[in-house]
Amino acid sequence: MVDHLANTEINSQRIAAVENCFGASGQPLAVPGRVLLGEGILTKECRKKPKPRIFFLFNDILVYGSIVINKRKYNSQHIIPLEDVTLETLPDTLQMKNRWMIKTSKKSFVVSAASLTERKEWISHLEECIRHLLTKTGRQPSTEHAAPWIPDKATDICMRCTQTKFSTLTRRHHCRKCGFVVCADCSRQRFLMPRLSPKPLRVCNLCYRQLLAEKKKEAEADCRQQEPIRSAIPGYEPSSGDDSDKSDDDKADQWPADTEFYTSEVSWSSFHS
Repeated sequence: MVDHLANTEINSQRIAAVENCFGASGQPLAVPGRVLLGEGILTKECRKKPKPRIFFLFNDILVYGSIVINKRKYNSQHIIPLEDVTLETLPDTLQMKNRWMIKTSKKSFVVSAASLTERKEWISHLEECIRHLLTKTGRQPSTEHAAPWIPDKATDICMRCTQTKFSTLTRRHHCRKCGFVVCADCSRQRFLMPRLSPKPLRVCNLCYRQLLAEKKKEAEADCRQQEPIRSAIPGYEPSSGDDSDKSDDDKADQWPADTEFYTSEVSWSSFHS
């Protein structure tokens, strides 16, 4: 780790530069003990198509955003606590190479690096930061993760009923529980999942039934736990008191369409020591 950089002028300057690039749209990033470890452009697999995103790795958080002018202006800032992150290496596809998944309890998504070497560097630094934080706090690695959304172009038909064909008039929707691309008829239900959002979210019919069954089991387990209390206390009665899932993927991307994401023999990520 590079904790020795925590109170240095160079670290303060690096963090200030990141804050300036996000401007008023971003949150303050300079806090005591925080170190900027590295930065780079990764391709994020978004709902409609893969898009370049700027990523900043700190010793306690991962920050990413949309690129307006590279190294000068970014927006749509997202901050992920590293304690909540687990990683999964993924195989290459025809369109995307050097892929891995960043999984958290609120959002999971796939990114790819410009080269295999850069992917190894990112994963190595991320895992080291996560291990250091978990050791420091005594927490166990996160086991609950949000499902990554299947990209729109991955299917032309509903992944649940397999009957409805998508078109300009028949919209695609995403189940927030499984991440499948589904039609409106297969995703009319909403369910409250507090770890994802304070508001009920769209879920497919299958996940809705599963979530209801889980909720029923939890309620029955709570009743069984309360039974000994009721029998032990005479007259006992239970008291009776009276991201936005919107993502930046829907915004117009301002990265120039004719710009190549990666070019050979150019490193798109750098790490500090």
